[in-house]
Amino acid sequence: MMLFYRLLFLPALLFMLPYYGWRMIRRGGYRHDFHHRFGLIDRPPPKRPGVTRIWIQAVSVGEIKAIGPLLNHLDGQKDAEVVLTTTTSTGYKIARETYGRLVLKTGIFPVDFFPFSRSAWRRIDPDLAILMEGELWPEHLTQANKRGVPVVLINARLSDRSFRRYGKFPRTARRLLGQLSAVYASSEMDAGRFCQLGVDRETTIVTGNLKFDVKIDPILTEREREVFRQDIGLESGMKETRSPARPPLILLGSSTWPGEEAMLIEVLEEALQRGVNLRLLLVPRHAERRGEIAALLQKQSRHWHLRSHGTRPPQPVRIYVGDTTGELALLSQLADVAFIGKSLPPHVGGQTPIEAGALGLPIVYGPNMSNFRQVCQSLEHAGAAQRAVDAADTKSRLLGLLTDAHQRKQMTEAAKQWHQDNQGATDRTLERLERYFKL
Repeated sequence: MMLFYRLLFLPALLFMLPYYGWRMIRRGGYRHDFHHRFGLIDRPPPKRPGVTRIWIQAVSVGEIKAIGPLLNHLDGQKDAEVVLTTTTSTGYKIARETYGRLVLKTGIFPVDFFPFSRSAWRRIDPDLAILMEGELWPEHLTQANKRGVPVVLINARLSDRSFRRYGKFPRTARRLLGQLSAVYASSEMDAGRFCQLGVDRETTIVTGNLKFDVKIDPILTEREREVFRQDIGLESGMKETRSPARPPLILLGSSTWPGEEAMLIEVLEEALQRGVNLRLLLVPRHAERRGEIAALLQKQSRHWHLRSHGTRPPQPVRIYVGDTTGELALLSQLADVAFIGKSLPPHVGGQTPIEAGALGLPIVYGPNMSNFRQVCQSLEHAGAAQRAVDAADTKSRLLGLLTDAHQRKQMTEAAKQWHQDNQGATDRTLERLERYFKL
């Protein structure tokens, strides 16, 4: 299998290079330490006797943030040291800025081509390799097994799409997954899926979702929240509603995708017609879509502002666009109700609702949240979120929440309790990982 993979990888990479090159250029920051992608990762200091060197790969921003509590715990371990890699330029920037003092070295994960992967393995020389969620690279796993290094998949999950894809090639899936030493699944459903694909049930453990343990920092006080809303032009006495003296409600579009911003603008307009003193805070999943969103906003009459054009708008605004990176948790604290993006057709999979739930925001999302199936089921069961069947139903549910303070309060309390009840995955994961540490 590996010979076939190695033979096909280079032509496949060359074929996909224009697309991935365009994406990197569009998102920016790709030049920094670009040589790491060819396996030329800066060599960490020499290994110390009795200390386990752990190579953790967390693909992007979400996984980088999720690994934070675990890194804080490992920082206190005298018998463990961490080399942290990531794939995206944004993830790498956050890793360097946030975890530089907690890890031995940060780097960019190499392209999964034989000479690049081998070079990175020789330089890092880990005793344990950890992968996050569902990122499995054949060459990376082969290099680990060749060296006798255990590989553990933590916070493991399989989306509907990935599960179907693996299911079409059961023998390949079994060989690939069979190289894992252990799978620490984020839910019972995910554990069952890995086992169905051939992972040993003895080494598949449900430890929970690490993202529940991520602490949002900073947490704004009520006064800080009020001042922040004023600073960005969302806390003002605009006179387009029948109740201008009331503090405005803020509707958050969390990690929105194309088409979803237009739906939220329609919600804003209808809410204003009903006398709701509402502002719209849009935080698109990809900041580089700012031009597309600006073109959409130019077609309507409300005042708006892009955060990338200055954190403070020149005048009060009805719509504020957080087209920056890494500020979703901060901006979310200004909101009263949240819509979760990538959940309306034609988009599928959904963005994470965990952060919004942790902040106690009443949540609405569309029907396509398969990447967070278990999380959404638990949110809905707790009474902290509502799943809409389509865009029209989404608008109806959002308007219902915006006009019902009692329901918002109930969902806020439910969300906070839901988040508290689901914490503890970091401790369970660390307890399992300690068996791999040198004594």
